[in-house]
Amino acid sequence: MPDCSEIEIVVAGEEHIKFVDEILDTINRAAKVRGTGIAKRSPEYVRQKMLEHKAVVALCNGEFAGFSYIECWSNKEFVANSGLIVADKYRGIGLSRRIKERIFRLSREMFPKAKIFSLTTGAAVMKINFELGYRPVTFDELTTDEAFWRGCESCVNFDILQRNGGHKCLCTGLMYDPSEPYHNTIIK
Repeated sequence: MPDCSEIEIVVAGEEHIKFVDEILDTINRAAKVRGTGIAKRSPEYVRQKMLEHKAVVALCNGEFAGFSYIECWSNKEFVANSGLIVADKYRGIGLSRRIKERIFRLSREMFPKAKIFSLTTGAAVMKINFELGYRPVTFDELTTDEAFWRGCESCVNFDILQRNGGHKCLCTGLMYDPSEPYHNTIIK
């Protein structure tokens, strides 16, 4: 098993575009294995995130190890941290936490006043988010931007979201609000 300390997590740029297909393949395979929903993203979408420096890539000796990206909604009032994935051979060494911490810091640097949110069905991601200062929220507290919710259409659980009028699904909504006076956070 690789040593997590050997892995660097960098803000993605043009030089990381070569990993786009591998990132998307890893995300799709992981969703199938877990049987969970996922909002599908095109290669062009992920490339654009890299070119805008709104993504982080984890690398081990130049090899893809993990990824996450940022998306803004509702005139930059909300920022979503999405697409968290770790390559199979790098799982179980704490890399998800390191990627989440880095994408969180990048979100705070780029959009210091934005509410940062995440939708997930994964207990591990919920735990990391809580440690970063997120709190569980209802979907009504998240962005009302229709473009965000259209991203859910490719999820296997979209029918549940539709049946509940966009208010409930299997995902848990979590949010970090920088205007709240107290945060149980390990990173500022």
